[in-house]
Amino acid sequence: MAIQWFPGHMHLTRKAIQERIKEIDVVIELLDSRLPGSSANPMLAELTSGKPALKVLNKQDLADPERTALWLAHYNAMPGVRALPLDASMSTPAKALVAACHELAPNRGGMAKPMRVLICGIPNVGKSTLINTLKGKRAAKTGDEAGVTKIEQRITIADDFYLYDTPGVLWPRIIVAKSGYNLAASGAIGKNAFDEEEVALELLDYLRQHYAGALEARYKLSGVAEQTDEQLLDAIGRKRGALQSGGRINLNKAAEIVIHDFRSAVMGRITLETPEQFAQWLAEGKQIDAERQMKKDAIEMARLIRLKKVKRPDQPRHSDAREAAAGSAAGPEEPGVEG
Repeated sequence: MAIQWFPGHMHLTRKAIQERIKEIDVVIELLDSRLPGSSANPMLAELTSGKPALKVLNKQDLADPERTALWLAHYNAMPGVRALPLDASMSTPAKALVAACHELAPNRGGMAKPMRVLICGIPNVGKSTLINTLKGKRAAKTGDEAGVTKIEQRITIADDFYLYDTPGVLWPRIIVAKSGYNLAASGAIGKNAFDEEEVALELLDYLRQHYAGALEARYKLSGVAEQTDEQLLDAIGRKRGALQSGGRINLNKAAEIVIHDFRSAVMGRITLETPEQFAQWLAEGKQIDAERQMKKDAIEMARLIRLKKVKRPDQPRHSDAREAAAGSAAGPEEPGVEG
């Protein structure tokens, strides 16, 4: 399944960040603690390259604490990067972000050199809620759907601390397949951009391997690890009464139940990836993307040759090919030694 969502306001956000970043001291990127790798925007990393970065693992109260610790260690090991866990509704930890920004940019502060911070992240990651917590009042609009913030806002946290909020932004093409599913499961992508049944099946496939006990406890099932994701979705539909006429399972309704239960953490505290898993998915995604691009380039070259817009590459003569093969079989020539 190709999950892509890049509305016009996200293109405008990219342009706004390109302009704003020139005068920014620290970049705060909010990540979803349940999917820290998948919720890290590679486009933002490119746009904000070279700036001190504070990675905030938000919604940490919904995530697996052991895996959150692994992700914090992963990000804190990077140069110029600090990472903190956070629940955006908690006021005291939120204030720690201001101190962390001053640690990353110690030469900024005071009316002469106010701290200028850009806060960014994917849709529905909790930026607006966090900003309101920092400000102490409703400074930013909040909502439980992706894409609530539509324009850049400047918010004064203190006389010498300016926070620039940007709309939640995804990247044009998601090359890591698992990231697409995880983002959809978390609510970062609008529901019209993905198939709920397919996302629920991917989610169940991961949970049965890593959180089988959570599934068994939530849905009163047994032997979850030995079942397929299709069998699990069917069983959950029966347990939760997602039935149609004739006793058939309403799989779309069952999928909605699974996704809702994950988002609301009624299954327990779950994280859908570790640093090692995400690194493997990313490497595989890059390889597949490179192969896809090579095929696309070959098709385009064939089209241009057919239209005579480029010359056909010269083919080696048979005698040249035989000589090259003979030389290869003989092995590399030994380098000469001057006397």
